Amino acid sequence: MMLHRVVITGIGALTPVGHDVPTFWKNVVNGQGGAATISHFDASLFRTQLACELKNFDASHYLSHADLKRTDLFTQYALIAADQAIKDAGFDLNKMDPFDVGVIWGSGQGGMDTFEEQVTEYVKGNGQPRFSPFFVPKLIVNMASGMISIRHGYMGINYTTVSACATSNTAIMDAFTYIRLGKAKIIVTGGSEAPITPASVGGFSAMKAMTTRNNDPATASRPFDVHRDGFVMGEGAGALVLEEYEHAVARGATIYGEVTGAAMTADAYHMTSTHPEGLGALKAMQLALDEAKTDIKSVDYLNVHATSTPVGDLSEIKAILKLTGNEKTKLQISATKSITGHLLGAAGAIEAIICLLSMRDSVIPPTINTTELDPAIPTHLNIVLKEAIPANVAITMSNTFGFGGHNGIVVFQKV
Repeated sequence: MMLHRVVITGIGALTPVGHDVPTFWKNVVNGQGGAATISHFDASLFRTQLACELKNFDASHYLSHADLKRTDLFTQYALIAADQAIKDAGFDLNKMDPFDVGVIWGSGQGGMDTFEEQVTEYVKGNGQPRFSPFFVPKLIVNMASGMISIRHGYMGINYTTVSACATSNTAIMDAFTYIRLGKAKIIVTGGSEAPITPASVGGFSAMKAMTTRNNDPATASRPFDVHRDGFVMGEGAGALVLEEYEHAVARGATIYGEVTGAAMTADAYHMTSTHPEGLGALKAMQLALDEAKTDIKSVDYLNVHATSTPVGDLSEIKAILKLTGNEKTKLQISATKSITGHLLGAAGAIEAIICLLSMRDSVIPPTINTTELDPAIPTHLNIVLKEAIPANVAITMSNTFGFGGHNGIVVFQKV
């Protein structure tokens, strides 16, 4: 069987540091972080009181009243980011079989906001159910992929991936595989998350997974810093249009890069903690590089998962060191969650976009807020701190890891 090449021809981003790709990318390169005190609800009694929220965002500027009424925030975010990516890709469905265009979308939590709102109203009542007829459609995690296809008339492959914080990379990997096998020409993929709610923040906070640097939100996300104390939650969406290479070339599409390898493994270790030696992460990275027919010494930029947790950051570093043989290489590393916060199921999608734009613009964005590198991290690793650096970037890799032990890695290459 002939395997088709797969390229990216459209991107869209709705993030705490920009509601479109140009604004998002400018702020990422300039190291302008998005963390602040939570405004979505009163978090003054919570252990963690900060997050990376969308700033000055009003979904009604993008979607109709009918769409707003029948969708949860995570679906609204998905529709907006997907609209951007589809417009950017510029393909004409009228010239295609609609069954050749699919949607594979990811979300870790789905309609958490809807669930909390509806159940809270029921509990406050007299016991009579007063649930909205939209309750279930708004809640279920596959509704974002369904609504994107309904909005645009795409009748091909359509489903949702869920692998916690590895979700977006899982979606990208699946889209890559289906197009490679000739089962689709184009797939809109990515992820969205709207987790800044009392239950979600309260739950992660109770696990002590999130930072409590409430008096200084701007510097709270500090991957690899010796004083890091947990992640900063973020919200938003990232979207990518993956397309069969020959199809993209035939229509004269702009190509951001090619997906050359992707892999998943499981840590099989702990519900919420990564393997302390990074064994699952190491194997996933190696498998992805093998599929891409390259090795770590040829990779120019690695966007690490690094969420700013004490255990997670070091386990990823250990995996990278094993992969490089603990030798110095040209590999440059940055942890952009220090800027965007951790968008959970949407993280991989926006970090994939960062990898693609890094190749396009020959620049590697910085890790911000890291002022004192953990002494357990060898100094020969090229971790880009404080400011972006110019670099010739031809091959990039994006790491994502999720609760449940899910490891998802994607490799991109300049075309």
